[in-house]
Amino acid sequence: MAALSCHFHFTVHKVSKNVITRPFISCSMQPSQSNIKVVINGAAKEIGRAAVIAVTKARGMEVAGAVDSHFVGEDIGKLCDMEEPLEIPIINDLTMVLGSISQSKETGVVVDFTDPSTVYDNVKQATAFGMRSVVYVPRIKLDSVGALSAFCDKASMVSTG
Repeated sequence: MAALSCHFHFTVHKVSKNVITRPFISCSMQPSQSNIKVVINGAAKEIGRAAVIAVTKARGMEVAGAVDSHFVGEDIGKLCDMEEPLEIPIINDLTMVLGSISQSKETGVVVDFTDPSTVYDNVKQATAFGMRSVVYVPRIKLDSVGALSAFCDKASMVSTG
């Protein structure tokens, strides 16, 4: 998909003592920026379904994967009661979804709505595939938050330096 960019200018021509201005429009086709690929982990939960709907309505983002251990094989669009299916089945294997997105070299993010026992490993997996993570996990323990924070600090130092 490409974006059409148009600019409106005036050109000024001086002929003897007369100044003539003429409108000038220049247009160019530019490749559009690719959408951020969003993986919803915990997609079958109420908050995960709300996130799927929000991402499909947002500009510059698209749902690239739906991960959950419930409703495996169901289309996430149908599960969210959307008018049209998204043709994205719920899969219970985060690694497989991350692998397919990382091969496309697109920018990706994992939004994690799982539980405290799996969130650390999920963030590690996403980071290993070059993706960022956004985590919302109620009842997460302070030591898990500390471990995640330390991991993210270490991962950002490795990726930038």
